[in-house]
Amino acid sequence: MDFSYLFEPYDTLISQADEAFNRMTRDFPECIQCEPHCSDCCHAVFGLFLVEAAFLRHDFDQLEAAEKEAALHRSLEADREAHLLERTLKEFEDDPEMRTYTMARARIRCPLLNDQDECMLYSYRPITCRVYGIPTMVQGTPRVCGKSGFKKGIEYPIFNLDGVQRELFRLSNELVVRLDENASEKASLLFSVSKVLQTPLETLIREIPEGPDAKT
Repeated sequence: MDFSYLFEPYDTLISQADEAFNRMTRDFPECIQCEPHCSDCCHAVFGLFLVEAAFLRHDFDQLEAAEKEAALHRSLEADREAHLLERTLKEFEDDPEMRTYTMARARIRCPLLNDQDECMLYSYRPITCRVYGIPTMVQGTPRVCGKSGFKKGIEYPIFNLDGVQRELFRLSNELVVRLDENASEKASLLFSVSKVLQTPLETLIREIPEGPDAKT
């Protein structure tokens, strides 16, 4: 499956994220607490649009067999924890605020975090991971890592993660439509890292469930 035509636009988004993080590190060094083996962001719950899933799966396939086996084993554990989280979220179906709070507080270890608390695909990590330690705009709300030194009442530059997500959706839609011109609604689906690691890209795309509310 050739998706090389997406390399340039996706790399542009990565560059924007990295540049924003580097600027914040330069301008507010006392606020950035990210350091080797800090894995707070590696336990956050988030999903990947299809375009990032495609790139992550491609890079995962380049790892050594033993590394992949260990990550796949951790994926099964992540799936079990995600299933428990889904059961908890069902209790708050009529309370969007509590659902959001519960999701934000959830801690599920990323399968790519190895036993040394290092990301196995750090150079190829998703954009969400790249900007975790700086203020970001998520669903219209400013958010920041709880371990950071950013203080309430002080204005800081905010990285528009919502805008990046919209662009990731656009690229995902382009990828989906190339495969099936009648499947554009599938571009809005998000995939867990564990799902991406366990499923070959061709299978992932072919088995995308119908409808924008389908779960992965």
